[in-house]
Amino acid sequence: QVHLVESGGGSVQAGGSLRLSCAASGNTYSSYCMGWFRQAPGKEREGVATIATRGHNTDYADSMKGRFTISLDNAKNTLYLQMNSLKPEDSAMFFCAAARSVHCYGLDPNLFPYWGQGTQVTVSS
Repeated sequence: QVHLVESGGGSVQAGGSLRLSCAASGNTYSSYCMGWFRQAPGKEREGVATIATRGHNTDYADSMKGRFTISLDNAKNTLYLQMNSLKPEDSAMFFCAAARSVHCYGLDPNLFPYWGQGTQVTVSS
């Protein structure tokens, strides 16, 4: 089992940037697919990006490509999400998640059994 703790959320003006972090602990020796997801009030949780701990292959939701970058520091067991050119519609609770798998198989939240508590991102216009 892996324990996930997000940080780095906050309030920013439109056009600004934030970097989210997700520290993993517990069974970090296995291979995982790690992902970032977000959920705005009244909306379903949606996938933002995923990355495999082995090989670091990445996948992004179409609306995030070019603005968001997912990365992983294996030595620190920490997942990151760099978010640039933020828009008010990016405001949401952001979650990191993990699934024991060598490969990632998409951005469906149902594929991920392990979740952090979330960090709030608010973008003002």
